[in-house]
Amino acid sequence: MARKDIQFKLHAVDRSGARRGEFTTAHGTVQTPTFMPVGTAGFIRSTTPRDIAETGAQVILANTYHMSLGDRLQTVTRAGGLHNFMGWQQTILTDSGGFQVFSLPDTKITSEGVEFSYDEGGERVQLTPEKSMLIQRELGSDIVMAFDECVGYPAEETEVRHSVKRTTEWGQRCREVELDEHQFLFGIVQGGTYPGLRRQSAQEISRIDFDGFAIGGVSVGEGHQLLREITGLTAPLLPPTKPRYLMGVGLPEDVITAVHRGVDMMDCVIPTRYARQGTLFSRTGKLRIMDKTFRKDKYPVDTKCGCYTCQTYSRMVLRYLFFTKDPLAETLATIHNVTFYQDLMRDIRQAIENNDFENFQSRWLNTYLKKGRK
Repeated sequence: MARKDIQFKLHAVDRSGARRGEFTTAHGTVQTPTFMPVGTAGFIRSTTPRDIAETGAQVILANTYHMSLGDRLQTVTRAGGLHNFMGWQQTILTDSGGFQVFSLPDTKITSEGVEFSYDEGGERVQLTPEKSMLIQRELGSDIVMAFDECVGYPAEETEVRHSVKRTTEWGQRCREVELDEHQFLFGIVQGGTYPGLRRQSAQEISRIDFDGFAIGGVSVGEGHQLLREITGLTAPLLPPTKPRYLMGVGLPEDVITAVHRGVDMMDCVIPTRYARQGTLFSRTGKLRIMDKTFRKDKYPVDTKCGCYTCQTYSRMVLRYLFFTKDPLAETLATIHNVTFYQDLMRDIRQAIENNDFENFQSRWLNTYLKKGRK
């Protein structure tokens, strides 16, 4: 079966190197740079798909490992695929499950794959590149991630070298599995914090006929400075005509840094996880809404935000909802944080189109980092 091309179109490249583009899947067009909210087990917690769509999100992420636990995969199949299961008819990306599997205790890694115990039931099972592809084909996501080996931080160079070798070999095996006609496959670059291994991995993965390329292993504890260095080194080594995806990133300042270095796609649990913990983002910094400062504060979370939460509730009411442990608190906070990220991406795209990204970056970060409530 002839494979379709993802048809990634670059509309503008800012003088800083930031890229403005788009790509189209069977479930819609995605404007880049884009940030993908994470629905690990098939749902973005505390919200409905309608809530997320209203934030402006065009693509969301689900996790292959979690979606294959217990009866979930069978339920997805009976529902007619992941889009119906999630109630989301726009683009979906599924992670391969590698990051979650390698973080489990008592895993056994061989050239064939990874053997581990599911959290549910304790049964020993094996996940191979081929099995990861077949699960993702069954799920029916639009973008499928290759199965890679992600090592932690810090890691010895010898361990990372083995990881790069396996990631290349597994990437080739993933590419040989036939996916559904509508699905695109992205390869993943590893290499830890070792520049030479990053270059090697980028070269090897780029030789495989992937539809897009991801930078993995930068959200395992390296910190902001190493993230900047690794992303800045790796992104320019990837094919310029394909989407570039930085996995598991991150905070607003990390997102802006990634775009500056030529990244097109990002995802992270931070906006939704922080929301459930009562930390909300605003253009003047993070707010810990349960702080006594907000006990009588009648302003919205962000006076420039048009989300349902900011248009309807004040900070003091949100604080009250969190203190009374009302489930509505997490819903309202999640709606706001996801909207905040989507607004940021929209403003970034406009700045790139105006060839003014560096000035935008400086102004935005100056307001957010220096004047925010920490």
